[in-house]
Amino acid sequence: MVQIAIFASGEGSNLEAIVAACERGDLAAEVALIVCDKPSAKAVQRAAQHGIECFAFSPKEYGSKAEYEAEIVARLDEKSIELVCLAGYMRIVGDTLLKAYGGRIINIHPSLLPAFRGANAVEQALEYGVKVFGITIHYVDETLDGGKIIAQRAFDYDGDSADEVHSIGHKIEHALYVETIKRLIEK
Repeated sequence: MVQIAIFASGEGSNLEAIVAACERGDLAAEVALIVCDKPSAKAVQRAAQHGIECFAFSPKEYGSKAEYEAEIVARLDEKSIELVCLAGYMRIVGDTLLKAYGGRIINIHPSLLPAFRGANAVEQALEYGVKVFGITIHYVDETLDGGKIIAQRAFDYDGDSADEVHSIGHKIEHALYVETIKRLIEK
């Protein structure tokens, strides 16, 4: 069974979708660790509800990104993590984590990359006037949302509400992330 870690910073809806898929047996995997950079985030509560170990930390308590990433790597190694899934983790992954887990970290992003990288991708797309939105899952490398694309799914939207786009996108994200993880671990 593949050991997965999920990194989140907020609500944890993709975290919930992945954990539920593991619990149902849809994925031959176990979520062995949740990493959250905001101790008060709902993702931490979700981890507790499922009995999953959670490393919730405040980056300000560390002298540098390298310091907290070194602690994360130690915890990943302790759990024999094979795949790291970023699911709304709002920090740029640094060299320490990339050196240890490069090629085994994936991310989900609310745009059809390479368009609209970084934070506020949906708002950027709306401002630009796009009519086709989408979700991308990609490998994480040293560039911002620039790693090799693994999967994408598009949807039409002809409105002006970021909330609506996020709502539509979340439904797609939950299914696409589980499908993509399944494909990766079955290889």
